[in-house]
Amino acid sequence: MSAVSPRIIELVEYVPVFLARSEIPDAVGEALWRNYEKQVAVDFPSPKTGYRWRLTARGWVGHIPLTPDLHLALRPKVQLSNLLGMLEYAYDLKSFRFLEGLFDCQSLSDFYERLAEILAGRILNRGRQGFYCAYLPKTEDLPYVRGRINVRQVISKSWDVKVQCDYEEHTADVEENQILAWTVWCIARSGLCTERVLPIVRRAYHLLQGLVTLQPKSPQVCVGRQYNRLNEDYRLLHALCRFFLEQIGPSYEMGERAMLPFLVDMARLYERFVAEWLKAHRETILLPQGLDIKSQERLYVCEGKDIYFDVDLVLQDIATGVAKYVLDTKYKVPTAPASSDIAQMVAYAEAKGCEDAILVYPMALVEPLDIRVGRIRIRSLTFCLAGDLEQAGYSFLGDLLYTDILTKNMS
Repeated sequence: MSAVSPRIIELVEYVPVFLARSEIPDAVGEALWRNYEKQVAVDFPSPKTGYRWRLTARGWVGHIPLTPDLHLALRPKVQLSNLLGMLEYAYDLKSFRFLEGLFDCQSLSDFYERLAEILAGRILNRGRQGFYCAYLPKTEDLPYVRGRINVRQVISKSWDVKVQCDYEEHTADVEENQILAWTVWCIARSGLCTERVLPIVRRAYHLLQGLVTLQPKSPQVCVGRQYNRLNEDYRLLHALCRFFLEQIGPSYEMGERAMLPFLVDMARLYERFVAEWLKAHRETILLPQGLDIKSQERLYVCEGKDIYFDVDLVLQDIATGVAKYVLDTKYKVPTAPASSDIAQMVAYAEAKGCEDAILVYPMALVEPLDIRVGRIRIRSLTFCLAGDLEQAGYSFLGDLLYTDILTKNMS
């Protein structure tokens, strides 16, 4: 990192920013376009742009270090406190009750650093207690007997002074700890931690470095893991690791690059937040209505062919398993739903044999939708990201469930 603080260019979601041609070197602008086209729309200086750079964040928030001296900060349209509230639900951090003190963070980078400090501190605490170990099977040629001898190998190679043995080794080099090591390795290279937190992150990494093999880990390995009384505290550690690994950007590598991007896909976050909010309120709201929830259900629509839909959310009758509502989140605020989105919901509803299809938006539309296509009713509803998220969730469910019940009773 440069000793001088880098220049930071701020981009707000979907708001174009114009910069003089001299402000971004051509090579840096090209690298931004090639590596982060999905996150930032890059229009090169031309008569169309008044010979200026035009940069537009495409619904991602976070931090992109272009060079040690020039960074992009992608800011959300939603309040930072609500963005953090969405992250709480999406990464199952709310139940751990340690985020209350983080809501005074002034920026997403600040929040990132504070979470990094929590993760590193808890890794150091676990190191003082002793890292989780397990017995792993190994096969080795040894000058002595350990475990079970491979008799067939001994007979076939009677001249060999070494004996092939199968045994189990008690080691900390297990995936539980490899996830931690890879995550703090990435955090240390993110360029987002200040000199206050970076030494703690490095200490956590060096503590693990002598025990585990450093190898890339995807965020998916943090999901669905089994825990026992010996490693229950790893549940929180892996939840935090999942957050960091999913936000590191479109790619991360084992190279010597000093800085890594930190990027949050707002469309994916909104989808996951709505799903996790509904799951968190399942017992108090959905179950009394006789409903259960399924998220990211894959529907194969043609037997023998790899053609399928991934439906964001399905609310189904508990007793019969029949789908009552199919829902799809749209992190955008058009004047009215697009025809393609309506067609998508008709296809989802037909595939599930469902008569109610819901498009969910983060803000109220100027022209809300409530139509029928054949037997299928298609509506647009709002799970608003402005104001109190809890109240917004209850309002959304009220519009979904109770307005629907009232309409059916009147018909």
